[in-house]
Amino acid sequence: MTTHTDDALELADIQRGVLSARPTPYAATYLAFRIDDRRDGRELMRRASTAVTSAADPVSPLGDTWVSVAVTCRGLEALGVPRASLETFAWEFRQGMAARAAALGDVGESGPEHWEAPLGGPGVHVVLTAVAPDPARLEAAVDRARPAYDRLSGVTAVWRQDCYALPTETEHFGYRDGVSHPAVEGSGIPGSNELEVPLKAGEFVLGYRDEIGGIQSPRPTVLGRNGSYAVFRKLHQDVAAFRRCLRDNSSGPEDEELLAAKIMGRWRSGAPLALAPQADDPALGADPHRRNTFLYESDDPAGFKTPGGCHIRRANPRDAAVAGEVRLHRMIRRGAVYGPPLPEGVLEDDGADRGLMFAFIGAHLGRQFEFVQSQWMNDGVFFGANDAQDPVTGSRDGSGDFTVPRRPLRRRLTSLPRFVVTRGGEYCFLPGLTALRWLGDLED
Repeated sequence: MTTHTDDALELADIQRGVLSARPTPYAATYLAFRIDDRRDGRELMRRASTAVTSAADPVSPLGDTWVSVAVTCRGLEALGVPRASLETFAWEFRQGMAARAAALGDVGESGPEHWEAPLGGPGVHVVLTAVAPDPARLEAAVDRARPAYDRLSGVTAVWRQDCYALPTETEHFGYRDGVSHPAVEGSGIPGSNELEVPLKAGEFVLGYRDEIGGIQSPRPTVLGRNGSYAVFRKLHQDVAAFRRCLRDNSSGPEDEELLAAKIMGRWRSGAPLALAPQADDPALGADPHRRNTFLYESDDPAGFKTPGGCHIRRANPRDAAVAGEVRLHRMIRRGAVYGPPLPEGVLEDDGADRGLMFAFIGAHLGRQFEFVQSQWMNDGVFFGANDAQDPVTGSRDGSGDFTVPRRPLRRRLTSLPRFVVTRGGEYCFLPGLTALRWLGDLED
């Protein structure tokens, strides 16, 4: 905890990847490293501090392109961060995602014992993320960052995942992605919902006041301030099973699209049911100024337009009456597609690995990502639906259901299979640029 009271965001010391929305379209890559030699690991931090673009830079040397560097708790240990300092970090971060699997619903097929190595293991210490508008500029960004880790014998690259975003901004289930993001006080970046009051900076950046007036920051302040926590998750999508579920529970193509919208809370174009309840509106879905500007409670408390159990209403209930103060559970959420698309109309799995790499950014792992995942996505008590899980990402075993409020009779889907399987993930710390240099200058 720190008593720093200056709430003006120090954008020049915050990694751009913490606050900036990604370009559209874009390509991305995740590179994971293991530190075998402390001196080389510290040199990696020093070099990384010069490769990372800050939130104050409107344009990087490569245009709308940037590199972020994150460190796991095991990575901080490998760098020689003192135990007294490590103990001031969030306890979820210190445990690691694999240890939190049961609370997150990562069980069965999604259990850490089935994760893609080395994710969740002790050998992931640093995660470098590069983002660019296209593959050519992505490789240029990776090349620019390569001197940070190249020719360091004590640093070993252990994993890479290439991702992309289509010009349509859709993911493998066919929905427009990346629609919603919150406004952060002092960032200069507008949120996507003009009806939402900007959130305090301390909800997303460590060392600043949050929504309840607290200031969270690991110690020493030079390490914690201007950092953030990042949750990285690799999620496999069973597209064929999702398509079969829609087909088997629909009376025809139009009904299938309506059901798909009710499950997500948006039409596949991105148009929300809250604003287009009867039919899709592609122009609305393509308009970033309108497609996310809505609330629920004023005209849809019972969920006749947007079901209470649909994916987007669970992830962000907005002004709906639910258990939990919504503003304390907001996150910056980003997704990137990996793997080849399943050809349109195909209803049988082709064996290819496809899905999403998700990044969740926030200053409170417990009450942001973990709360939303365990209480809102994998449970239904918060809106009066007992143990019903999210219809898209729920960790059910084939016995789940989903209810669509409807007059005169509600519509109910039963025995929903699991559509999304966790392939791995990490809890990371995104240091500020000063902190990266501090880590580089550590001495035994």
